[in-house]
Amino acid sequence: MSQEPPSSSSPPPPEASKRRKKRQALIEGCRSVEEFERLDRIDEGSYGVVYRARDKVSRDIVALKRVKLPREACLEGFPITALRETNVLLALQHENIIRVHEMVVGREHDRVFVVMDYFEHDLKTCIEKQEGPFSQADAKSLVRQLVAGVSHMHSKWFIHRDIKTSNLLYSRGRLALCDFGLARRFGDPVLPYTRNVVTLWYRAPELLLGATTYSTELDAWSCGCVFAEIFQKAPLFQAKTEIAQLSEIFKVLGIPTEERWPGYQKLPFAKNLAWKKGQFRRNRLRDLLPAVTFASTTPLSDSGFEMLGSLLALDPARRGAPDPAHPYFAESPLPSPPHLMPRFPLDRI
Repeated sequence: MSQEPPSSSSPPPPEASKRRKKRQALIEGCRSVEEFERLDRIDEGSYGVVYRARDKVSRDIVALKRVKLPREACLEGFPITALRETNVLLALQHENIIRVHEMVVGREHDRVFVVMDYFEHDLKTCIEKQEGPFSQADAKSLVRQLVAGVSHMHSKWFIHRDIKTSNLLYSRGRLALCDFGLARRFGDPVLPYTRNVVTLWYRAPELLLGATTYSTELDAWSCGCVFAEIFQKAPLFQAKTEIAQLSEIFKVLGIPTEERWPGYQKLPFAKNLAWKKGQFRRNRLRDLLPAVTFASTTPLSDSGFEMLGSLLALDPARRGAPDPAHPYFAESPLPSPPHLMPRFPLDRI
């Protein structure tokens, strides 16, 4: 039930004034973590523990990520991994990228927290909880939000390097990319990077073949893998080793040739690969994601398949960029608006 706004002649309640006040962290300093009520523990990653918490002033529910500080942090300064991730997120303001609100501190010098948007689920959990296939409109909405966030990130000259369903958060119809611990700036010319990035099932074939020079096409491949996973409700390529992962990719997309991927044989590990005559020659992607289906997968139109095939091109130079303006998103059915997207039950109270 809506309430009448307060009269302009009467002063706002002290609590309301306090909530609306915009903090100037550089002037006022960081707030104490004691101003947040920790409700439960959400997850723990390589770089910190995440809690669901309530701001005692605004009553907003937020995610509170405690940054893991090594014992020598007080001597060497703030951990570079946490500092890098925070700086990247502050530079990326987009509805499909998780937002950092502020940094807060504990009573002890080694307790530092990042306050971020709270989301109820990650996409991996949503796919598992979804009963039956997603509707075409819902699946299209998820894919569009994914590519919108990634496209914005690339426009700001960052690559993520670990896009996967568990690094995509979902709440009330909104999808947002998170976990920027491996994110890096890129530029022209492209500089060599480590190849030990991206979770195996979402790792591009050039990385598996030893490439160290890469750019946005790395994220494009991962987007293609997530795209397919949303539609078939299972990871597209699943293996336990890098060689087995390459085999899974080539089983679906066909083996690389000089015509399909010029220069691939120059990659460090390409010479170690060999296939039997006639093995993995045909691209089977359409078989796995048909245009009409009565099974547990979501139908994918020709326009959508063209987009997916572009994201999953073996040759990085021919791989398409994640594009939220692709014609696929303008065809019927249109992507579902957030208020019509699925809701999923919470595992915790």
